[in-house]
Amino acid sequence: MPILPPKLSKILTTTPVRALVLVLLSATFSVPATAERSIIVQSTTSTQNSGFYRHVVPAFTAASGIEVRIVAVGTGQALKNARNCDADLLIVHAREAEQAFVDAGYGTGRVKLMYNDFVLVGPAHDPANIASTKTAAEAVRLIATTQSSFASRSDKSGTHRKEVALWQAANLTPDSSKSSWYRETGNGMGATLNFAVQSDSYTLTDRATWLAFNNKFDHRILFEGDRLLFNQYSIVSINPKHCPKVRAADAQEFAAWLLSPTGQTHISTLRTLGQQLFFPNAAE
Repeated sequence: MPILPPKLSKILTTTPVRALVLVLLSATFSVPATAERSIIVQSTTSTQNSGFYRHVVPAFTAASGIEVRIVAVGTGQALKNARNCDADLLIVHAREAEQAFVDAGYGTGRVKLMYNDFVLVGPAHDPANIASTKTAAEAVRLIATTQSSFASRSDKSGTHRKEVALWQAANLTPDSSKSSWYRETGNGMGATLNFAVQSDSYTLTDRATWLAFNNKFDHRILFEGDRLLFNQYSIVSINPKHCPKVRAADAQEFAAWLLSPTGQTHISTLRTLGQQLFFPNAAE
């Protein structure tokens, strides 16, 4: 079962949250050259693949007149691009990497935006029998013990970082150069899911991308619900002192809209197959 969403509350009426919004949001989006106001958001692929931006960006642009261009890459690459000042804002999901980015002076802050969870998917016949397990660590340990095929993104994305955390919890360090069952794709979530389906492999994916994925064949969710699979998305600002050309004001406006009651409620309406994809938690 997915983790249940908290009740939404007044988000920008409390001093701490207002301060976070005002300090945090200095980032950039870029769109058509004809647009007078535009920003570039470096983002994880899962939000793009799930249709999140198709859902929220038109509503924001209609309200603000600001065009938003999304560059969807793994979280690791998104952070690298932002360090190179190729961003006005970050929306990613790897807390420790995000905080390191801020601590190093590249960003001015991070704030919670929304969450969902990760799930382990695999072929319906479940050769490692992970559906019978009680924890995510036990599930990946069974995959390794039975040498069942596993597809890893291996791209330093937020999803890949979570996968590494699962192997660590199981006291394992799989190596594709030594274990043929462990397959590294080096690709985004959609491409890795395609590979997993075609190669009859298990893989880790965020729930939203899985629900929006059309090429499931006989793959299904085989393990879910462990607290270790919690998936937090955050907004990270870009430090103008490091990137003087960052479009801080327009980026702040987009972030403030996402964190506002209007934006948070709009996020909560995104559904696929009748299931809510993201649960807003800026109020926390």
